[in-house]
Amino acid sequence: MRNELLVLGSRLWTRALVREVRLLCADVPLVFARTVIPAATLSGRRRRLGRLGSRPLGAVLFADHSMRRGALELACIRPGQRLFDGATRGLAEPPDRIWGRRSLFFLDHQPLLVQEIFLPGVYRQDPAR
Repeated sequence: MRNELLVLGSRLWTRALVREVRLLCADVPLVFARTVIPAATLSGRRRRLGRLGSRPLGAVLFADHSMRRGALELACIRPGQRLFDGATRGLAEPPDRIWGRRSLFFLDHQPLLVQEIFLPGVYRQDPAR
C-alpha cells in the first residue's frame, strides 16, 4: 500500500515482502498482523526474515541486538479501508471499526514496518485464562 511505502521511506515502485498472519486463541482470531519488509532489508543476515514460516517475527526482532523501534502509531480503521478489509476477511460479523498500531523497526539501520490490528475476539477473551 502506498502509505506503507511512504512510512518506510521507500519509492512507490520498491519491491517488498509482505507477510500477513492471524494470531488465534482457541481458534478465535485475535490479531491480524501485516509486516512489510523492503527487498533491501532482506540482505545479509537479515535474509532470515524472508523465511520465518510459522515462527513469530517478534522472537527474531527482539533477539537482535541491532534492533531499534520507531514511534508507535495508533489508528481507528473503518470499513472500506484496505487494511480493514484484509483484517476482517472471514469474520462472521465484521465490526464497524477496529483498532490497530504500527511502528517501524530497524535491523542494522534497515527498516521494516509491523502493523497489528486488534480483532473483536481480543476484547472478548477471559483474562483469567
